Amino acid sequence: MINRGLIERYRTYLPVSPKTRVITLNEGSTPLVQANNLSEAIDPKFDIYLKYEGLNPTGSFKDRGMTMAITRAVEDGFKAVMCASTGNTSASAAAYAARAKIKCIVLIPDGKIALGKLSQAMIHGAKVIQIKGNFDDALKLVRKICEEQPIQLVNSVNPYRIEGQKTGAFEIVDDFEGVAPDFHALPVGNAGNITAYWKGFKEYVASGKSKNLPRMLGFQAAGSAPIVLGHPIENPQTFATAIRIGNPASWKQAEAARDESNGVIGMVTDHEIRLAYQKVAATEGIFCEPASAASIAGVIKLVESGYFNDVKPYTGDRIRITCVLTGHGLKDPDNAIKAAEEPITVEADEYAVLDAIGIEEPALV
Repeated sequence: MINRGLIERYRTYLPVSPKTRVITLNEGSTPLVQANNLSEAIDPKFDIYLKYEGLNPTGSFKDRGMTMAITRAVEDGFKAVMCASTGNTSASAAAYAARAKIKCIVLIPDGKIALGKLSQAMIHGAKVIQIKGNFDDALKLVRKICEEQPIQLVNSVNPYRIEGQKTGAFEIVDDFEGVAPDFHALPVGNAGNITAYWKGFKEYVASGKSKNLPRMLGFQAAGSAPIVLGHPIENPQTFATAIRIGNPASWKQAEAARDESNGVIGMVTDHEIRLAYQKVAATEGIFCEPASAASIAGVIKLVESGYFNDVKPYTGDRIRITCVLTGHGLKDPDNAIKAAEEPITVEADEYAVLDAIGIEEPALV
């Protein structure tokens, strides 16, 4: 079946009309990969599934919200959109704006964005402006400009972004044939995604499409953990650039998702994120960007703390956990190279290659 994009797939759950001109790159319908090797490595009583959002058109979950935000911007008559970004939002906004034939302006923190993401925004023709400040400074500027100018804001404070992103929850329940996972884990940066997934899970229960609700597990980087610490972080720090945000726009909604679901918003160190980043690539062959691995790092941390010890699964005898991998690893190749083993250089000689492999001599033919 041809994927016509998430708006067409879930039109009845989204704020569009029959006359709406849909701006789509055929996003959504991303794989839900059963991670047997990872489950075995973490705890055999788990069934872990990876929602691989890196296979959206621009390589991240942002495309879910952006198809809705740009669709509505066009319908409402805007000729330009604007966003603040640590990378993925800018790439997505630029691509969908190009598709819609409207202008896109992006504000990014100076020197604090992965080049894989910046290159996307640039090649799609966005006007990219670096400011001497962090993401939170950029968002304040963007919000003020969009209030004063005929430019549509397309950050996650735009309610249509949340509407589009909630479809990830629909897809998970559809793939599980009407049953939500016991737990749903995801990274938390600006907190729009945890807000959106919880909204989607609740709407599917309300419509009779899902039999249950998951407990939401959100994870911030320790150096950028304002929700966990209970106050904004003036100078957030983490190598996981996608979640390097000190004052999340959807802070209150994220706390509501946590509290309503009886879940957790915790924090993980950069070291824990790096280990999970390497583990998912080495055990499952899935390459995600560093921030994505915060969901896996968080689950590992909760396992080690005994958090799941008394949990009774909704179905069967194994705890089902879905982890959102928010972006593709090629978004941030520099960190991948740093985390991997360096190539070995040898002479162009059979014995030299075999020695490097660890084989003492060629097999007899």
